[in-house]
Amino acid sequence: MYDDILVPTDGSDEAATALGQAFDLARTYDATVHVLYVVDDSRGDSGLMGLADGDPLASVREEGRDAVEAIARRARDADVTVTTAVRQNLPHEGIREYADEHDVDLIVMSSRGRSGVSRVLFGSVTERVLRLSERPVLVVSRTTPPDDGESD
Repeated sequence: MYDDILVPTDGSDEAATALGQAFDLARTYDATVHVLYVVDDSRGDSGLMGLADGDPLASVREEGRDAVEAIARRARDADVTVTTAVRQNLPHEGIREYADEHDVDLIVMSSRGRSGVSRVLFGSVTERVLRLSERPVLVVSRTTPPDDGESD
């Protein structure tokens, strides 16, 4: 049923809440977990005044590499096949493009539980992926405790 499962991350604890579900599904179906960090390229040079000498997103890409590698270690410890990637794009677009390029069967994401004006004006990455993706998306509540991948 599932051969490839995509778990996008922004490195936050909230994003990690989806891991337990993804790891359980991967073990059940002998699937590969793809861990993706998308560097938000809409940030560009704005907001990073004075850093024009060099790559203003280099530190964010490094943060992304650290985030996906931390999850990859957890996946290997949980006996789950894993692959990692760091991309640069708008987050929801990068997630959708990666899913299409790798023909993933399921996208597993956490909800941040944002509400109010912020959500209405900007929307969340999870909400945009859920609304715009043609692939199944499993949204894991942020109140679900992160699982280290070990079953009882």
